[in-house]
Amino acid sequence: MSEASVAVRPTLEATEVRSRFFRVLGDPKRLEILELLLDGERSVSEIVDHLQASQGRVSNHLACLRWCGFVATRRDGKYVYYRIADPRVRDIVRLADSIIGDHAAAIASCTRVAEETAD
Repeated sequence: MSEASVAVRPTLEATEVRSRFFRVLGDPKRLEILELLLDGERSVSEIVDHLQASQGRVSNHLACLRWCGFVATRRDGKYVYYRIADPRVRDIVRLADSIIGDHAAAIASCTRVAEETAD
């Protein structure tokens, strides 16, 4: 079994890494990028157009997603194309949708989770 497929043991360090993992997914724009890429590869300009955000902001989000292993790139001339790097990303999004479906009202009305501004 590869080291990457070994379950993370519940230690403080593992909890911190897991928290970072969910913070990557916790940003609305990064999640929107992932949802867009679930439909297939996109160029940076297509992602910028879809998000209606500045290229600088989108590039920062893409860099985070790439660094953390959620997306991969392909260069074609002067264009860079992004795609989902790990098929389990689709599973995570589907699982989240399933949980949300069961608890949508409670999640939507939770006052313990601060509203963050999306950029």
